[in-house]
Parts: sequence; C-alpha cells; structure tokens
Amino acid sequence: MARAFLIVIDSVGIGGAPDADQFFNGDLPDTGANTVAHIAQTAGLQVPVMDALGLGAAVKLASGEDAPGMGTAPTGGWGAATEVSQGKDTPSGHWELAGVPVPWDWHVFPDAQPAFPDEVVAQICAAAGTDGILGNRHSSGTTIIEEEGEAHLKTGWPICYTSADSVLQIAAHEEHFGLDRLLKLCADIAPVLHEMKVGRVIARPFVGEPGDFKRTGNRKDFAIAPPSPTICDYVHDAGRKVYAVGKIGDIFSMRGIDDLRKGRDDALMGHISDLVDEADDGALVFANLVEFDSEFGHRRDPKGYAGHLEWFDAELGRILPRLRSDDLLIVTADHGNDPTWSGTDHTRERVPVLVHGIGARELGQLAFTDVAASIAAHLGVKYNGEGRSFL
Repeated sequence: MARAFLIVIDSVGIGGAPDADQFFNGDLPDTGANTVAHIAQTAGLQVPVMDALGLGAAVKLASGEDAPGMGTAPTGGWGAATEVSQGKDTPSGHWELAGVPVPWDWHVFPDAQPAFPDEVVAQICAAAGTDGILGNRHSSGTTIIEEEGEAHLKTGWPICYTSADSVLQIAAHEEHFGLDRLLKLCADIAPVLHEMKVGRVIARPFVGEPGDFKRTGNRKDFAIAPPSPTICDYVHDAGRKVYAVGKIGDIFSMRGIDDLRKGRDDALMGHISDLVDEADDGALVFANLVEFDSEFGHRRDPKGYAGHLEWFDAELGRILPRLRSDDLLIVTADHGNDPTWSGTDHTRERVPVLVHGIGARELGQLAFTDVAASIAAHLGVKYNGEGRSFL
C-alpha cells in the first residue's frame, strides 16, 4: 500500500509572495526577499538532488530570479506554493500545508518594552511562583539568554520574550530552574495565551554558565490546536499510521499523531531514514527540520544556511533510492527566512514543492493546501479539507 513522506525544510522560501509588501522586518517590507536565491548569490549553493527535483526551476517560477548553481532540467515534480493565511509563522504555514488555512488574525505583542501586558506577566509569575520575569521584549533567543542569563541564575525569574510572530517564549536553565518546572510553566499558561489567539508558547531550556550558555534540544512548543481536521486527522481516522518527526507533534497538538520522534536535525534525518524501512503500509511520515530557521535564518548566516542545505541535500540523496516504487515524497517549506535580509524575523515568500514519485512534471503555481489534497489522493483516504490534488 502506498506511503507518503512530507518533509518541511523550515523557512526555505523562494521569494515572489504577492503580498510581501504587507509583511515587515522592522520598517522594511519583505518585498524582494528570497531565501534560496540570495543564499546562492551570496554564499554559493550546491544542492544537486533538490535541483534535479526542480528547486532551481521553482525559484524561477516563484520569483523570476535565477539561483546560481542551479538550472538542471527537472526529473521530479516541481512547483511554487503561495500561502493565504495572514501570518509568516510556523503554525500558519504547517496548518495550511496540512489543509487548514488560519481563519483568524494572530495576536502579536508590540515591539516595545515591556512587550507583555500586566495581566499576562501576572499569570506567568503566578504559574512560576516568582515575583517577576526577565526580558519582556522582542529578542532573538540566543541574544536574550546572553543578556539575561546571569540575572536568571541570581533571581530564579524566567526569561520571557517574543518576536514578530504570534509567540511567547520562555527560557530557563535546565538545572537551576528545572526542565520539568519550565515545561509545566509553559503548559499551565498556554491556555491563557491561546484564548488571546497567540499561536504558541515555547519552552526554551538552556544550560551552562555566564558567557557560555547553550540552548538544549529539549525545546517544546505548546501550540493552539487547528480549528478543523488536518491531513493528519484524515489519515489517522482512515486507520492509517501518522509518524511525526521533529516539531510536528507540537505544531498539531498531537492530534492525529500516532508516533513521535524528536531531536536535532541530524537525528531527525536518521529517523526519516529509519522510517523508509519501518513505516507501515499506507502511512504518512510528516517531518519538520527546524535548524535552517532557528540556527541560520534568524541569525542571518547565509554561509551556515548554505552548508545546512547542502547537508540536507546529500542526506536526501541517500534516501530517495531506497523509497518504494509507490512511495510519494514531497519536500516543501512553511515560510521564508532570508539570511541576507534586514532584521531577524521570517520573510513572506512562496515555497518550493518538490515531488519524488510522479516523474518529471511542472506543477505550476500551487496553493499550500494542494499539498494536503495530493497526499490524501495518493494514500486514497477521505479528505474534506481545502486544496486540489496535483497528482
């Protein structure tokens, strides 16, 4: 029985979003942002496996730009997908890829200090058992840990911060504050934030001492649940198995998920490789690889981003020949995060849709929801969500 593998390489956008002028990094609109093309232009990029699937062609289709080092005649299915949800964040992108555009406007916190209203701060303090919080502003996670980590060790107060996304992040030391305590704190306040239509509360544990703090792999997202069934629900309800790799379990609040595998990206690729052999007939393997975004996009590191793309490309090249003849594999993204762009936030972009298992085919301009509709068609499961199959 046919299986489907959906791999989201987080933030690997290809430019060309028609509404990019409505999304900003600071005062600069995202018009012209292009994660893949600008990495290739500034750092150089050799990704022959994805280019053979159609990545270079998809960049050209999405944005009209050429990505240096790409241009192979595609042997896979390829297209460019455009998002309609009014957000350039992880839940919006993943939900829409899974068939559910976001039906509301997310609540975002102002880029001011303090960023959080007094009632939210009071809720955090009550749940944490502290007299206050640290941070309370927009920041990158690594920066705020460097700036507030020492005070956190002295006071025991959690470090709370946000960004242009609809998110409240809480950083705390795994040993001094306690990992279980941090996770419970985030779980306890998440319903309050979800009621405000804040998409995620994220636990951001770290270790180390002042001058040498490092985030750990024990991050956990407490995301608001999708408002209607996703492709995970449809596959699960059909009696098939859904394997979640990476953040997928968190993003979908474990709804419709049967098996969860986590870790850093290198471990996650190992899980995907294992599932090529282990996944049940008729299953969906849904994976997110986050380090493109968290380690390189937000940190505006084109060279590091290029290296991670080249690493993934080589790993993908080892997986594709091992797939069954009736397996479908789709590589796509949830938004952009152009590491050459101003600011540190995501960028509003179209995303590639690269398909192994359907032969060489130009898919054209797609909707994010077409990914879910196509997976349902391939697996032969009932689907009442949005989108049209490109199969």
